[in-house]
Amino acid sequence: MRFVSIASGSSGNCIYIGSENTHILVDAGISSKRIEEGLNEIGVKGSEINGIVITHEHSDHVRGLGILARKYEIPVYGTKETLEEIQGKKCLGEYDQELLSGVCPDVEFAVGDLNILPFSIDHDAANPVAYRIRHGRKHVAVATDIGHYDQSIIDHLQGLEALLIESNHDVNMLQAGPYPYYLKKRILGDHGHLSNENAGRLLNYLLHDRLKHIFLGHLSKENNYEALAYETVKLEIDQGDTPYHASDFSITVARRNEMSQIVYI
Repeated sequence: MRFVSIASGSSGNCIYIGSENTHILVDAGISSKRIEEGLNEIGVKGSEINGIVITHEHSDHVRGLGILARKYEIPVYGTKETLEEIQGKKCLGEYDQELLSGVCPDVEFAVGDLNILPFSIDHDAANPVAYRIRHGRKHVAVATDIGHYDQSIIDHLQGLEALLIESNHDVNMLQAGPYPYYLKKRILGDHGHLSNENAGRLLNYLLHDRLKHIFLGHLSKENNYEALAYETVKLEIDQGDTPYHASDFSITVARRNEMSQIVYI
């Protein structure tokens, strides 16, 4: 199984996960041109994508969805409420509505030889989910746009070989920054985004010997930067009540405008 971030950030998100026989995208929040360029870099054609799983309907997760679905007739998966919101977005253009397939949190479904488990998260969207993907005995997950984490999220993220987790903002940068009060309140709220500190604290519940790679994703352009996210998460792990140190794991920041490394699982 391969795990690659094509783009991850507040301006657009698209993650590729695939086996030898099956290729999926988690979100399509950048232009279809950029998505196809990213896929070409790893030797995958747009026509080979077997499915797109959507976390929620915000534009930074669905911007390129319409063109990709129309061009290649790719099945699109999301919760019923998410798909209803997507259908109302005229900016996505025309595409076959029969391509849309509803999924339910905590009900696993299959796309080719990948088994996909959506699970509920708290974000200001219709019915958002994160995804855990299994191929044989190997598991990866993409979990962003999390206002806060609870025991359910911790449980769903156990035993992973690789993970892309939200590390959206630095609280001090956000509070001192130019955003209006209502937006700061939204981001900091229980249905907003996960801070660097909270990403590190959540990771302390998830660390184990077989965890091969951690991507820090969905960084805010205005309220974070790569070194700060990395160092803050690293500090939370090193100070956490676990037997591990951050140096025990491969941790990198998934960038908004560049492909990540390819993680092979």
